[in-house]
Amino acid sequence: MDKQELGAFLRSRRERLRPQDVGLPSGPRRRTPGLRREEVAVLAHISTEYYVRLEQGRAPRPSGDVLAGIAGALRLTDAESGHLHVLAGTAPSRTGLHRRDVRPSIRTLLERLPQTAGFVLSAAFEILAWNDLAAALMEDFAALAPEDRNLARRAFPGPQHPGARLYGVSDAAEFRLAVVMRLHATLARYPTDPEITGLVDDLLATDPDFARLWQRRDVQAPPMLTKTFRHPTVGEVTVDCDTLTLTDRDQYLVLFTAPPQSPGAEALALLNVLGAQASSYVR
Repeated sequence: MDKQELGAFLRSRRERLRPQDVGLPSGPRRRTPGLRREEVAVLAHISTEYYVRLEQGRAPRPSGDVLAGIAGALRLTDAESGHLHVLAGTAPSRTGLHRRDVRPSIRTLLERLPQTAGFVLSAAFEILAWNDLAAALMEDFAALAPEDRNLARRAFPGPQHPGARLYGVSDAAEFRLAVVMRLHATLARYPTDPEITGLVDDLLATDPDFARLWQRRDVQAPPMLTKTFRHPTVGEVTVDCDTLTLTDRDQYLVLFTAPPQSPGAEALALLNVLGAQASSYVR
């Protein structure tokens, strides 16, 4: 049970709600945003004192019924409710280190997918495996050191790298937000993994935008259905995005495709011929 983060998460969810969101009268002007703690306690059918202690990180582990009541009172989504249970220590949690080994069958699948750029991401946003078309579209990952293949670090380079680009993607702001959301959930699952904690600590210390988004404590990333790359050789490449969860290893298979005979499909076909030498990245 991560008492401090549990309290901070509850507080962040409470402060985003208005009384009218939960069927309560707004009443006199409020000095602070969101619901009052006593209002959440009433809605969750628990004592105000106990809820206050939860937010302050001083309460013992709540039961599943109490967490369900709080999740309902705060109007949590399924993803937020699951995160709440992880923080409270009432959900099955992973221990040790996140996995970096990719199943051989997934590596074979990547190579056999026609006209599809694909790669595998770890829970810490490390690119673990990729096919030739992904290297041509994004970057020659084989030429990079493993620590330089992390998309979270690429998304938040910090002020020391003001010219860094995230492959010229059209939805860079949305992707950065999704990175922060997923890392919140990842840290809750692997609280003792030095790679995860070190990554978060580094980004908090070096990138003000990451620190600002981290304080929001959002955990549900919206789906990214399409994406446009501004490629240095073939120009704009618009693709459909599909992300498949590899649950046994807590990894993600990311696939970029384009409708047949579309400009995106033609660009991917050209990149397939040009290979990784067509890609470039400006730091």
